[in-house]
Amino acid sequence: MICTILAAGYATRLYPLTENFPKPLLKVGDKTILDWLLDDIDASADVSEYVVISNHKFASCFENWAKDKPYKITVVDDGTESNETRLGAVKDVQFAIDKLALSDDMLIIAGDNVLDFSLCKFIDYAKAKNTSCVMRYFEPSEEKLKKCGVLTLEGDKVVDMTEKSPTPATNWCCPPFYFYKKQDLDINKALAEGCGFDAPGSYVCWLCKKAEVNAMEMPGSRYDIGNLESYEKVKRDYKGITK
Repeated sequence: MICTILAAGYATRLYPLTENFPKPLLKVGDKTILDWLLDDIDASADVSEYVVISNHKFASCFENWAKDKPYKITVVDDGTESNETRLGAVKDVQFAIDKLALSDDMLIIAGDNVLDFSLCKFIDYAKAKNTSCVMRYFEPSEEKLKKCGVLTLEGDKVVDMTEKSPTPATNWCCPPFYFYKKQDLDINKALAEGCGFDAPGSYVCWLCKKAEVNAMEMPGSRYDIGNLESYEKVKRDYKGITK
């Protein structure tokens, strides 16, 4: 399995902290956000390689960070240099697949969230289901749901998903952590058929109509660092990962 980390954003709402530095490498406690994620995932022993997709502005920051890591990390520079010219998450994944000739099952994660539970539980769930998988959590706020990917389910099976709908169909929100079987990674076809490409969950919206996708209920909390206030709160409150 390959773990692909989405880290090509510009985090403009965190300026000035991220004006010249990538959000995934900000510190929370004694680790960077990205170290919290990868140190946890690597405990599963299921991942053979990590691919960090960066923009051109921050690629060297990730390359320097990756030098002393105990696992294989490849940094892919998508060539963009501003928020206005970014490729979007779905196109970034296809860019990495093409550049590195990737052909394996893939865990795709946002590189700017911290979790208080182990992603190894999600990997185990995906292995047990033997399908492409996402996670879900119950979100009571309709205003928040309007800014998220929202799932419609039959049991665990995803029968529909919408991104940032003005009329969310359910309260099941899909966080940016995805597992795809290699035979389900057909992003070029999805894009040709009109799949959205900015939000990473757009590919799930397309795929759940083509293949079986299951959703695991998230066993803990996700801390999304969206602005300076939320970053300060996470630094104060985050206690680490419960295995």
